[in-house]
Amino acid sequence: MSTARLPRWVVAIAVVGGLFVVVPLVAMALRVDWPRFVPLVSSESARAALWLSLRTSLTATLLCILFGVPMALVLARTSFRGQRLVRSLVLLPLVLPPVVGGIALLYTFGRRGLLGSSLSAAGIDIAFSMTAVVMSQAFVALPFLVLSLEGALRSVGTRYEAVGATLGASRWTVLRRITLPLVLPALVSGAVLSFARALGEFGATLTFAGSLQGTTRTLPLEIYLQRETDPDAAVALSLILVVVAIAVVGVAHRVRPVGGDGAPSRRTPGPPGVPDARKAIW
Repeated sequence: MSTARLPRWVVAIAVVGGLFVVVPLVAMALRVDWPRFVPLVSSESARAALWLSLRTSLTATLLCILFGVPMALVLARTSFRGQRLVRSLVLLPLVLPPVVGGIALLYTFGRRGLLGSSLSAAGIDIAFSMTAVVMSQAFVALPFLVLSLEGALRSVGTRYEAVGATLGASRWTVLRRITLPLVLPALVSGAVLSFARALGEFGATLTFAGSLQGTTRTLPLEIYLQRETDPDAAVALSLILVVVAIAVVGVAHRVRPVGGDGAPSRRTPGPPGVPDARKAIW
């Protein structure tokens, strides 16, 4: 590692910051009761919580892709009055305490909520169900995908899309064959980060979905409850969650950004993986 171009005090502060993150994780690993590790993480409640977290997080990520891609496209490729306000509202869950998001969802989709009362009258109850878990996770994870994808769309610009339009491609063809392939690395990275955020969601889930074993009790909720009754189990389950999160974030960082530096290379005559604009369309 070369640090010749950086002042030593910058490197020293960076090392301290890294230790601030790493040392607590090491301390937690040292606290694990390794002889009992497997029994602690393989109990029925732990397995149910882990399986529920993985299922709901994956579903929430799919919802983020379904709604986040169009939202990012609209924010990056259109201009309208109040756009900055809309962007701020979309990204608001990034800065809101999760429990506030849970309260907002509860008073929207709960039995006495703005929309929940009508849904309840139709026999559809969302609050304190697995659906509520997915919605809570998607609510806090969606901004990660929108932010990543909108930034990539603005970085790549519109010149390739303009070329496709001049060649007679329809808007749907340009979107499918040019725009999305251009930002695919950012889309994958944003989806992975959304999955990681959904996997670690706690406050909104507890407020909107509760903690019913096998139904709404995700792994973070199980860790919180185990901390009161069996601290060793809580530490072991926390380590499992840390390992999964590290793996997920590692996958996100291994995805190559567009053009290798966040923008398409000037030497590239067309979208990555598409050597000719005509081939991209036809």
